[in-house]
Amino acid sequence: MSFSVEKLLRENIKRLQPYSSARDEFSGEAKIFLDANENSLGSPLLKWYNRYPDPHQVALKNAISTIKNIAREHIFLGNGSDECIDLLYRAFCEPGRDNVIICPPTYGMYEVSANINDVEIRVAPLLEDFQLNLAHIESLIDERTKIIWLCSPNNPTGNSLHRLDIEMVLNNFHGLVAIDEAYINFSRQQSFVAELAEYPNLVVLQTFSKAWGLAALRLGMAFASEEIIAVLDKVKPPYNINQATQELALKALEDVGQVNDMIREIVDMRVALAAVFRRIPGVEAVHDSDANFILIKIKNAKEVYHFLLSKGIVVRDRSRVMLCEDSLRITIGTEKENTALVDALAEWTDAQY
Repeated sequence: MSFSVEKLLRENIKRLQPYSSARDEFSGEAKIFLDANENSLGSPLLKWYNRYPDPHQVALKNAISTIKNIAREHIFLGNGSDECIDLLYRAFCEPGRDNVIICPPTYGMYEVSANINDVEIRVAPLLEDFQLNLAHIESLIDERTKIIWLCSPNNPTGNSLHRLDIEMVLNNFHGLVAIDEAYINFSRQQSFVAELAEYPNLVVLQTFSKAWGLAALRLGMAFASEEIIAVLDKVKPPYNINQATQELALKALEDVGQVNDMIREIVDMRVALAAVFRRIPGVEAVHDSDANFILIKIKNAKEVYHFLLSKGIVVRDRSRVMLCEDSLRITIGTEKENTALVDALAEWTDAQY
């Protein structure tokens, strides 16, 4: 059985006539816009934002296309990667009938979005080394399984999944395989974006929130076949990426060099911070990371978390997450912030040991 978008797609989405915005209904250049019921007198801001943004984000996609070396037709932009996740459910998963597979510990929105869309969640936990349990994944697949969610580098563990394992899933599953690469810029692993031509069932998610430092803009990317991208374009809201976000992202894309410098600095601090963590009494494990954070296992993690809070330092307590008992997820901060964190941990351990 070969992969087919038509076989995966919900029947109502096949029949859907997408909303046609005012800017979809003409082509060519225009000087006077009297088609979209905008306020033609402007706005109270110095820069006018009275006109609706480009619903297709052509200029921004062209810039991304150049950087990623992938045709614009393979790019979808979402209001954060969370919108991309939600739209994949809404387009391909029949509520109350279909199921997806997640591999915890992993990013929580795959499960939240499944619950919102009334889609069954099947769980194949990672192995103790935080790698895929291929046999378990295979045992969960049936004819109603539409999506397998993989996060690599993984959140909250920080490690990259073995590439051969991911390829095994891609080659043997005939639904969608969504690989979330939010942290790929901090890794030496090659992005699966380069493999789109080989795997028609592949969807790769990336974001401007991490390495690009644009979390406040809420801009996510999905890369897939033209057929899958066309489906996402069909079901998205007409103006899902606002004008300010498009402009600011375009400006950021002009300075790839600065972003690469920041990535190198973060990775260097990640290595240094991991070495410090390994010397701290009570730290039982410092997991290798390909992301901009480190997961550590530390005795009395919940108490450590609250102690750090008392010092004005917020980390993420992941102790209730599967396979992450007594674990804290710590983002790489600035040099000053990292020093403050290490000093606070030293104060805690001095009092305990």
